[in-house]
Amino acid sequence: MYGSAPGDFTLVTLTQLEVFVLVARLGSVKAAADALGVSEPAVSGALAALRRQLDDPLVTRTPTGMALSPAGQRFVPIASQIVGLAAEGEAAVRSANGSPERVRTAATSTVAEFVAPPLIAAFSSRAANVETTLGVAESAAMPALLHERLADVCFGPRLTGEPADGIASAAMMRYRLVVVASPDFHLAGRGPLRWETLVREDWLVAPSGIDPSSEVGMLMQRLRVPDRRVRVFPNQAAAWSAAAAGGGVAPAISHLVKPEIDRNVLCRLAVESTPLNLMWYVSTLRSERRPPGVAALVRFLATSEAVQAMHKSDGAVPPSRFRPPVYVTLWS
Repeated sequence: MYGSAPGDFTLVTLTQLEVFVLVARLGSVKAAADALGVSEPAVSGALAALRRQLDDPLVTRTPTGMALSPAGQRFVPIASQIVGLAAEGEAAVRSANGSPERVRTAATSTVAEFVAPPLIAAFSSRAANVETTLGVAESAAMPALLHERLADVCFGPRLTGEPADGIASAAMMRYRLVVVASPDFHLAGRGPLRWETLVREDWLVAPSGIDPSSEVGMLMQRLRVPDRRVRVFPNQAAAWSAAAAGGGVAPAISHLVKPEIDRNVLCRLAVESTPLNLMWYVSTLRSERRPPGVAALVRFLATSEAVQAMHKSDGAVPPSRFRPPVYVTLWS
């Protein structure tokens, strides 16, 4: 079923190996497609080609997700090593040609919308020989993106658990989470409100709000907000606009939403225990595996210039879903 036809000398490609490792690490074709910013059929096609070439199923569907075949289990670390060597080879060629070192960053949607763009702009003005890119990723995919060198730096929640082995997460920025709504909203001016009261309202969130490992995602899971009460918008600004129009309640970062509150476009609801004091983290491979540009960016985060940049909101539009440059070429 998986064997190649006689005379078929098609070689295994780097794209196929990347797809296989991401499916193995993330546990589904959909998760791998989301991480790469491509369609599920594209991922399935690359995986099918690799199966045929190696004459093994590699991964199979089970009632609880994807399971590796015995050969697949042995092949994952080898494929991952090849992918890592390819990334190192690309970096070596860029260095030999005098090209800037490429540092690929990925962030959860709210960080990518407001915090990361001015931060990267400030860093880029200092690091003339580093080319920094930014993309959006769910926090659950970040360990795989880092391990497979599809991202060099990730901004968002702290990465923990077995997938995060070999990854270092350091505190980057404190922030305060509040809940906002229209000044005419029926709960405005009342309080203190119990969280359970908000479960009956429509929740207006950015994509990170439905990321189960993000702070807002975990909060909504604890409250058991039903799916029918959740409306997802392309970015945080769009969610706030819907809230201002009376569409429901929106979680928001206190200092980012302050201009809207000052203009009386939105109001902060008096919800118990708010504001919630939370933290964003910067995650990379451990220090001994960091390229110079990544180490420079991590050091920059401790400067006053970086702190000022991260607290600056310029209404930037979030970038498209994270696609490392190699995939922009291979999948086009």
